[in-house]
Amino acid sequence: MVQYTLAQSPEIILTVPGKDSAKARDKAMDQLMELMEADQLPTKLEEGFSPQQLIEVKEPTLDNSSGEDAVIQAVQVLSNLATLKLKVQESRTEALEIRKAVDILFTDQTVTEEEITRLKEGFKVLKTFAQANLRYQEAKGKAEEAREVLDQALKSPEQ
Repeated sequence: MVQYTLAQSPEIILTVPGKDSAKARDKAMDQLMELMEADQLPTKLEEGFSPQQLIEVKEPTLDNSSGEDAVIQAVQVLSNLATLKLKVQESRTEALEIRKAVDILFTDQTVTEEEITRLKEGFKVLKTFAQANLRYQEAKGKAEEAREVLDQALKSPEQ
């Protein structure tokens, strides 16, 4: 998995499978366009914004780090986890309601065009929630290591 962000909106994380490549950047641009169409992008991008302007997000690794660097990285990892947890919590209720509504598609019950339109709009919320939830689950695993680094740094000297 590779992640990208924008200089204009660093809180936006676009995750695509694979390694950093032209194809991966194109997929990230597709996600960015979906966010723009759904009015979920907090900034306006200039015309001519290209995949090359996406910034690759590299997760800090806690291996081979020592002292203060390890603590700083651990705090960053935990901060990222906190942000993701908040995103997941904010969208969970709405996403679960939409998920329940999806079941109507699998019944013989007739549906109105309005219900289908509401569902299609809800799919964007579902997708956003699911992606944030996956990132949160991944970050949670990395945060365990960060918590251990922090606990080690906070230990008081033996008496």
